[in-house]
Amino acid sequence: MPKPRPGYLDQPRTAQIMKYGTVAHVALYQATGGALGRRFRLGSRRWRGAPPVCLLTTVGRKSGRHRTVPLLYLADAERVVLVASQSGLPRHPAWYHNLVANPNVLAQVRRYRRPMRARTADAAERAALWPRLVEMYPDFTDYEAWTEREIPVVICEPA
Repeated sequence: MPKPRPGYLDQPRTAQIMKYGTVAHVALYQATGGALGRRFRLGSRRWRGAPPVCLLTTVGRKSGRHRTVPLLYLADAERVVLVASQSGLPRHPAWYHNLVANPNVLAQVRRYRRPMRARTADAAERAALWPRLVEMYPDFTDYEAWTEREIPVVICEPA
């Protein structure tokens, strides 16, 4: 049984704020080449050790349109490691469904954009990466406790 999520996270107003915040974050990141928006300043880490943010562009599995979202990432040599947490919601985020349908993605770290191929980490890879991801952003532990689904770890490798 998952730990209960804070009620305010499931309010329609929160979803609307997050949607507009995402659009603004992507625009700011793209306009400044990541000079602004490259660190995530919310959550338990706040201003100390704020984790890095990249932009991930997927192709919509239904619309066929390019969709870009800002995501926390872990740099692992040439790989970009992502977490499909969606703040512990019971369903996977749309961007995750998109890359499962079409694993060819575009990752932007600061002003550097590169085509990558995304895949879900297998059990051994997830077990090795998860502690590093939680060290980077401890709130992932809460997100995991708030849902019954296993939160996917995504590995993006150069195409």
